[in-house]
Amino acid sequence: MTIQYPLATTSWDSLEYEAMQKVISSGMFTMGEHVKIYEKDFANYLGSKYAVMVSSGSTANLIMVASLFYKKNNPLKRGDEVIVPAVSWSTTYFPLQQYGLKLKFVDIDLETLNFDLKALESAITPKTRMIMAVNLLGNSNDYQTIKKLIDGKNITLIEDNCESLGATLQGKQCGTFGAMGTFSSFFSHHISTMEGGIVCTDDEELYHILLCLRAHGWTRNLPKHNHVSGVKSDDAFEESFKFILPGYNVRPLELSGAIGIEQLKKLPTFVSERRKNAARFTELFHKHPSLMIQKEIGESSWFGFSFVIKPHSGLTRKDLVKRLTDNGIECRPIVAGNFAKNEALKWMDYEIHDKLKNADWIDENGLFIGNHHVDMSQGLKFVHKTLEGLK
Repeated sequence: MTIQYPLATTSWDSLEYEAMQKVISSGMFTMGEHVKIYEKDFANYLGSKYAVMVSSGSTANLIMVASLFYKKNNPLKRGDEVIVPAVSWSTTYFPLQQYGLKLKFVDIDLETLNFDLKALESAITPKTRMIMAVNLLGNSNDYQTIKKLIDGKNITLIEDNCESLGATLQGKQCGTFGAMGTFSSFFSHHISTMEGGIVCTDDEELYHILLCLRAHGWTRNLPKHNHVSGVKSDDAFEESFKFILPGYNVRPLELSGAIGIEQLKKLPTFVSERRKNAARFTELFHKHPSLMIQKEIGESSWFGFSFVIKPHSGLTRKDLVKRLTDNGIECRPIVAGNFAKNEALKWMDYEIHDKLKNADWIDENGLFIGNHHVDMSQGLKFVHKTLEGLK
């Protein structure tokens, strides 16, 4: 079957290949000056003070969670409770388990696909130490409401924004509402360094901890005066193998940094085209008799276009998937569906708050198709024609 409507397409042109060739010619492939420039450019784009590039969005989540255990004041501890949405990707949850946190799964909203705010409010207790918000398929959570819910409480807010680079709420970039936010630049995402991720923060202490955790837990990449080791020696030999935190090696390649510099220049245009496509998609499908589409909060960057079968419809997801794939339209489940149904939970300390009825519905009746950085008018018309008559 020929693919008529792909899930993702390349956003590279000659500029990315030229950037890679410059790195190849330099002979310097490990993390270096291109990564530094990309980090600075990324932070400037977000209006954030600091950005730390890593090897993937998953490792961005890993060191983001880890960093909160090494703060001098009010660090997280094993056994602390963290609220998570029931629908997200696996590596939203795994770092929380790996650091011994107790996960509390909360239902999502059937329209926005993000936190059900009433369920979230009722899930917050004096035991809650953190909320990990996930901005799904390019769509912001309602952070005004979330911040009101946690105001005055000892609760840290962090964001998994890996699917939602470029999304905004009241002019503020998603990924900057919490203490930290993470981003992914995998092939199918808004920009692509093929593999790569970033953590952003305005907190200098967390920034220094992230730098340390990214590379072995050593002091080498820290500034002379820092919040982790205090004051570094001027003796480079003495500092070369000095380890102060139990870190990782999740450094990116210099190739990825060089590609990221070029991709980031194109991001405003990419997001603009995605939003134009979303306007066409919404116009075509907002009155479909059997399918719901995602309700936008703020200005979504529209990672993809979701379809959720309406309750009381006679349509099944199996029928929907067959109709799409038979016509060359690639589709996938909405992230991992209700993650609380996965066998991986046997390794986790968790509880399910109330019922996850919407997450269950998404799990059985939801899917998404791709959005792209170019005009998809004809492709979307083809999708609409393919789905006409479904009831």
